[in-house]
Amino acid sequence: MDISLISLHWVYLLLIVVIIGFMVFRKDTTILCILGIFILGLLATGSLSHSVSGVFSSFIYAIKELLGTILIISIIVSMGKVLTQTGINETMIAPFAKLIRTPALAYWIIGIVMMITSWFFWPSPAVALIGAVLLPVALRVGLPALGVAAAMNLFGHGIALSGDFIIQGAPKLTADAAGIPVGDVLQASIPLVIVMGVVTTVTSFWLLRRDMKSGKLQIGSYADMETAATADSSAAQGEGSLSRANRRLFALLIPILFLADVVAMFMLNLQGGDATALVGGTALLIMLLITLIANKQKGLEKATGYLVEGFQFGFKIFGPVIPIAAFFYLGDSAFIEIFGKVLPANSHGLVNDLGFALAQTVPVNKGVGAVTLTAVGAITGLDGSGFSGISLAGSIAKLFSTAIGSGIATLTALGQIAAIWVGGGTLIPWALIPAAAICGVDPFELARRNLKPVVIGLAVTTVVAMFLI
Repeated sequence: MDISLISLHWVYLLLIVVIIGFMVFRKDTTILCILGIFILGLLATGSLSHSVSGVFSSFIYAIKELLGTILIISIIVSMGKVLTQTGINETMIAPFAKLIRTPALAYWIIGIVMMITSWFFWPSPAVALIGAVLLPVALRVGLPALGVAAAMNLFGHGIALSGDFIIQGAPKLTADAAGIPVGDVLQASIPLVIVMGVVTTVTSFWLLRRDMKSGKLQIGSYADMETAATADSSAAQGEGSLSRANRRLFALLIPILFLADVVAMFMLNLQGGDATALVGGTALLIMLLITLIANKQKGLEKATGYLVEGFQFGFKIFGPVIPIAAFFYLGDSAFIEIFGKVLPANSHGLVNDLGFALAQTVPVNKGVGAVTLTAVGAITGLDGSGFSGISLAGSIAKLFSTAIGSGIATLTALGQIAAIWVGGGTLIPWALIPAAAICGVDPFELARRNLKPVVIGLAVTTVVAMFLI
């Protein structure tokens, strides 16, 4: 099929290259994306007023697409604050603390608990939930604080967030940009997430054991960490606390409710927005119920306060994402919705058209596609926000899969995994601050600790992806 490329296609491609360049040099791309939307609008319509209003309309389009993701994360954070305030989080994690007897058990148990918790609560709240309770236990059995931080990073911000199987925020972004169902990205990401997770965590553990034996890695001060870790526990005994019986009841009830959600997802075949709505509704009801019981007469005001805090967190996280996503949504059907039918009659969207043209002029194969998506994903993560650039990864995956003729879901999942592992909280120092602060370690030292396992993991995962495309 012959696709006619016009100036809009070339300008869009040039803007993508410039955005990637900005990301390589760790420059913020928000203003650039806004400028790109304006330029595309001006080129498409020739109207200054339509171009200016198109920028705003593209934001509305992006917010509409992202609203479910923003809401679920905001509600999850609200619930996490309630669990911390009431001490329920300590009660939920306490049984795992009894299993930790050696440094090896500490590493793997903390990591696995962090992963499971992050699937439901998102990694940022999970760091506080788990670190405050299990860090002193890990230090007591001889696992250095740096090892605890690495385990929480790799399992939470790495494995859990890169797959995001329950909340489905990340696959929603990449799937939309690639123009495919969320379920396709989820299914394609499972083997890649497993390979990446196993390689990185095993490599990290091996390096950790080696450095502990050689004396390069010292155990931190347990007394200092214990004091810091019990601060939240002391606070929980004040206003808004629950009785021990109620804490135990909710610690049992909450996992059961979320497990019921997972069962319902499989039984009713719920994916994407439907699955997100189920988890979000459950989290909201849990938050309201606990708040009302714990705060009695002040329960209504407290519930509103928790919701406001959650929404502040959600929009703070997604504030930089909205302009970037707005730009990359223009690569598909959003362009026509915002600026009208200004593309050629046989056009299938800017990205699709570029993909067809690429297939006709450049010999693109599976290896080139996989390496490119890993590189693009890693570059987009350099700003320290794993979510800000994954729309770009989805668009590039669509372009290359069109050229290759297959593998759009695998390429999309690969770009998503690379972006989130690099920028979601495992390699970029300023994204590591929450885990580093909880564990009392230097975020730059933690980034160096994670560098080799993550790079090795990305290399192995890219090779595996080549065989799955």
